[in-house]
Amino acid sequence: MPELTERFEEALAYASRLHIHQKRKATQVPYISHLLSVAALVLEDGGDEDEAIAGLLHDAVEDQGGKQTLEEVRQRFGEKVAFIVESCSDAFEVPKPPWRERKENYLTHLRSAPPNVRRVALADKVHNARSILVSLLKDGNKVWNRFNGGKEGTLWYYQSLVQVFRETGDDFMTYELERIVAEIKSLIR
Repeated sequence: MPELTERFEEALAYASRLHIHQKRKATQVPYISHLLSVAALVLEDGGDEDEAIAGLLHDAVEDQGGKQTLEEVRQRFGEKVAFIVESCSDAFEVPKPPWRERKENYLTHLRSAPPNVRRVALADKVHNARSILVSLLKDGNKVWNRFNGGKEGTLWYYQSLVQVFRETGDDFMTYELERIVAEIKSLIR
């Protein structure tokens, strides 16, 4: 059982400050809910404290300051956390490269990612897919307007993620992602 120390508490406070005004796409749900869910999935999957901290901070670089934030993460929480956070980011520059190009590059990157990166990335995608499913059930097909890839692109991306994670492991979170994506597909009209 992984031990959580004051570092985790510090990372939680840091993530909360970084994302304090951010909401989940087209909702009023505080963004920290996503970060807490990812960290919880990482811990439930047997991840260690560094991986759980990376779960809390996995979007910090993309959403809250790019390379400068990455360096702050490195200084505060160490090289292992910074490596995972960097590896879970698909863009550092603003404006971001085109959506499809970023996603294709990220999928290629995931195929050779080490287990600690895979665990955090998979936890992120499981929670994102759950959020899409909940929104689809509540709001119907208008949920697809939230995503740069639209319905077809988003479905392509999540089906591709399932394929990549199936190729690189056989575990509960991969099964969970596959199950959620199949349920999303079954609800599409």
